Amino acid sequence: MAKIAFLGLGVMGYPMAGHLQAAGHEVTVYNRTTAKAEAWAAEHGGGFAKTPREAADGAEFVMACVGNDDDLRSVCLDEDGAFAGLAEGSVFVDHTTVSAKVTRELYAAGRERGIAFVDAPISGGQAGAEGGVLSVMCGGDADAYARAEPVMDAYARICRRIGESGAGQMTKMCNQIAIAGLVQGLSEALHFAEKAGLDGRAVVEVISQGAAGSWQMSNRYETMLDDHFEHGFAVDWMRKDLGICLDAADEIGASLPVTALVDQFYKDVQKMGGGRWDTSSLFKRLRELG
Repeated sequence: MAKIAFLGLGVMGYPMAGHLQAAGHEVTVYNRTTAKAEAWAAEHGGGFAKTPREAADGAEFVMACVGNDDDLRSVCLDEDGAFAGLAEGSVFVDHTTVSAKVTRELYAAGRERGIAFVDAPISGGQAGAEGGVLSVMCGGDADAYARAEPVMDAYARICRRIGESGAGQMTKMCNQIAIAGLVQGLSEALHFAEKAGLDGRAVVEVISQGAAGSWQMSNRYETMLDDHFEHGFAVDWMRKDLGICLDAADEIGASLPVTALVDQFYKDVQKMGGGRWDTSSLFKRLRELG
């Protein structure tokens, strides 16, 4: 068992840190709101710290799941950041969805200090985090990944190294690109069914068993038809992720016309006041368009 720091206790990080503690690791958590870290420690029996540096002191592994590029830089590189508290030979595992650019920047900064940096974004949503069945896509040095993989097993259904530093983040971009098109396609199918006077539930019961089936269809169609979107992965976060995808596409010369279009549809949802709605609210946008 390892001594671990976990930075960031959002809807994903809170249960992930809990799985690590339940697996027998010695976990110290940090959250920007200290009260949440205290609550986690009271619930799970681990420790909490008031700064990333304090949490990382003496840790073999630091896992992070924060908000964006700037948040990640801050918890790593600030005066009270984790890198200042980590010893040579330790491993920093980043589960945040961020740009490959900041990942490679922090990989290089860690290397200068003798700290390994593994980018390990996750997919599976809040339910996957709570159930310990996340998909983890990783980039970084092979030996660092090999050391971190048994730790990540506490909350992973599948964990795989895709390549060198940044490869995990680029793979997560593929994930978000695929989801954007799937959710829009499902939204249009349900919208079409409603306009045609069909029973949407009956339609999905049939088509979900064929080539049209997907996780999004199985897990979101009922809440979509019920006009319920106060759950799941927020539109604001999806737009952040799609912005990362589109920026990377410009850099590497990839064409993402559907992704760019769906990003603008999510912008419409934000204008409707749905920034915190689930990404399946693309269907609500179509309903309101009439």
